[in-house]
Amino acid sequence: MTEPVYKLHPSEARWTHVALRVADIQQTIDFYTSLTPLELVDRREDEMGYGAWLGMPGETNNPFILVIAQFFPETDPFRDAPNAVLAPFAHLGIEMSEQAHVDQIAERARDAGCLAMPPTMMPPPIGYICMLRDPDGNMVEFSWDQGVWSTLRERWDAPAS
Repeated sequence: MTEPVYKLHPSEARWTHVALRVADIQQTIDFYTSLTPLELVDRREDEMGYGAWLGMPGETNNPFILVIAQFFPETDPFRDAPNAVLAPFAHLGIEMSEQAHVDQIAERARDAGCLAMPPTMMPPPIGYICMLRDPDGNMVEFSWDQGVWSTLRERWDAPAS
């Protein structure tokens, strides 16, 4: 059996991350830390390239992070594959606490030149959304009244905070 590197492990299987291959790790970190609530958790470099973890501060019982990797051309294990992006429907989703917050992020994205879809009221359960395009073309949705947070809290009987 392999000796573990880390002392702490989940008590059961957990969904922990989504990983994206990126062209410029710093540009991607800057995008997500300035336009989303994600914060830089970890950053690394090895013989394959650069890596970073972005996540939400707070509760860690169900941690979920965005992993980004920029491989060096000479060591990129996926160099012969096209760089897949989350688009046009595939996306990362962030649910906002107020409708005005969707408008605010859309305005900031418009100013930054990355607004892909202006704020739009969609039928339930989608809610009020806007879409941004990250530096690699991945779509990031900001929503209000989508109900993901509320539905999971109600379903799993967790106290609202």
